[in-house]
This record gives sequence, C-alpha cells and structure tokens, in this order.
Amino acid sequence: PLLLKLISLVRPLPPQPKLHTARVSILVVAHNEANRIASRIDNLLALDYPRELLDIVIASDGSTDETAAIARQYGNHVQVHEFTTQRGKPAVLNELIPQMTGDVVVLADVRQRIDRSAVRVLVANFSDSLVGAVSGELMLHEGNTPSEVGQGVGFYWRYEKFIRLQESRIDSTIGTTGAFYALRKELFRPIPPSTILDDVLIPMQITRQGYRVLFDPDARAHDRVAKTSDAEFTRKVRTIAGNFQLMFREGWLLNPRANRLWFQTLSHKFCRLFGPLWLVIAFISNLFLLESALYRELLLLQVLFYAAALTGHASTRTGRLPGVNIAYAFVLLNWATVLGFLRFMRGKQAVTWQKAQS
Repeated sequence: PLLLKLISLVRPLPPQPKLHTARVSILVVAHNEANRIASRIDNLLALDYPRELLDIVIASDGSTDETAAIARQYGNHVQVHEFTTQRGKPAVLNELIPQMTGDVVVLADVRQRIDRSAVRVLVANFSDSLVGAVSGELMLHEGNTPSEVGQGVGFYWRYEKFIRLQESRIDSTIGTTGAFYALRKELFRPIPPSTILDDVLIPMQITRQGYRVLFDPDARAHDRVAKTSDAEFTRKVRTIAGNFQLMFREGWLLNPRANRLWFQTLSHKFCRLFGPLWLVIAFISNLFLLESALYRELLLLQVLFYAAALTGHASTRTGRLPGVNIAYAFVLLNWATVLGFLRFMRGKQAVTWQKAQS
C-alpha cells in the first residue's frame, strides 16, 4: 500500500472523466430472489440516466420461486431471460452479454442499492477511449445493531478500497466490485463456466487487451455488513477459493510478459493467500528466540493479539472495543484462507452462489 501511494504521487495517471452518454444495458443475474427483485428493479428505474438509453435486463438463473414472474410484471420497462436450470453466473454472462444492445454493460447484484447518479458517473469514465471497465464503490453499512465482526470487516474493506484507488490512479485496479461495475461490451471475452471470481477474471482479460480498469469512488452502491461471523466467513471462503482457482488455472496473470499488472496481481491477490503460513512461521520461529528480550516482547504481543481475537469470537458485546473486533476479523479472514484452499483442492467450491444469512 505504501509503495502504491508513492507511485501514485510520483507517476500518477489519473482518469479524466467527462460528460458522456452511451447506450447502457444493466444486467442483473438472480437466483430465487422473489423477495428482493422488485426493490432492485424499482431502484434501477429511478436512476438518473436518460431512459431512452437504458435497458434493464433480469436473468433468472434457474429460480424455483417467482423471481421471473415478478420481473415480468414491469412490462416493457424490463427484459427478462428465464433459464430453467441454475448454471451459475459465468455461464449466464457468457450467453447474455454478447446479446446486450448497450455499448456499455453494467453488471449488478440484487441485494445492493445504487445511487441515482451512479450509472452516469460510471459511464463518464468511458469518455476516455483507453478505459475498458470501471468499478463502483461498495459502501458497507452496519445498521442499528453493529456486529462483533462488522467493525473489523468494515476496517478491512476500507483498507481494500484504498489499495484499489491507488492502483487505479497509476494504471488499473486488480478486479472490480462484483456488485456494481461496467465494461465495454466489445471487450468482453467468454470465461470458463466454472469461474468463481468473474469480477476478477473479466476485468483482467480487459487489461490484457491493453485497456484500463478504473475504480471510481463517486459511483456508489450500498449494502449491509453481514450480521454474523458465519455469513461473512461463508462469503470469504468462497472468494479465497476463487483466488486459488485463478492462481492455478490462469497462469498468465503472474507472467510479466502476458500481464502488465503482474506485480500488482502478485502483491494484491496472491501474496495474501500465504498469510496463514507466514503467521504460523512467525509464531513458531518466535518460540526459538526467547533468549532475546525483544523477541520475548514480540511473543507477548502475538499472544495478546490472538487472545483479543478469541475475545471477539467469544463475545457479541465488543462494539466499544474496535481493536478486539479488528483482531477477530483478521484471524477469521486468515482461517477462511485455509478453508478456501482446502475447498479448492477438494473441488468442493461450487460456482453457483448459495446465499448466506445477512
């Protein structure tokens, strides 16, 4: 992060968005979202964007409830594609994105709400012909009852967005916010249907073609932090399994000749996958250095840190102890890395998304 900040100060490549309009297709892939699809469509219909230039497309991916039927109630305002079996988001994107009438395709999830100006802000970035995709910013809110994991995850997400913003200022961000991002339709390339992280692979394919992928914090979508650690853990394990999948299957991402962003990719995405290993090595090696007062103090700090994480795990009343919450979230995310690796190696992570409690 410090290196990114330094480069962005010394060699910035800031985007220059201008007033720009293009025909836009918003594509929402949904599975069994009957209880939320109406509010999603209402939110999209309220966007501050020329209605004659905006198409709203709902893809029901094997829903067994009334998702498609509710969407059809909006008549000509919404196009509905109903698939009888759940194939997963990548397969749906492969089929439908080439059919979109918009020059710019905005991909959005069901659960988030988008600011009225957000699509206009995203599209303005495409006034630069070198911009191939733009990620919006996901704002996480805890609501009236903050959870023990919510504060820690919120801290982590702010850190993550700082990194994405610096990457965007010097070239391109690694991946996008899957809940809300836009791309030039002509640059889309089909991805393997088993891809877990389409919001990383699709943007990286675009940078491979010589275009930039930006992060625009002024284009905002809003969501709630998971209320329970189990819900957040489920999401993170899936993400980590997807990163391992990319590392093993998309070798070009780590090839400097094939990926001009290889250093950012290595630093941002893949080095994190070894975090649990480094933590274990640090703790065990510390035990062999106790003759030094410095290392005795470092061991004490490690023990206190993990004790704080255990306190956060054992208690749901730590809202006034942000250090405990951050320690808990940090350990939780690293444990998710371990399970994500095991799930990937065993082939247990399905591409289809099963909603966690939120």
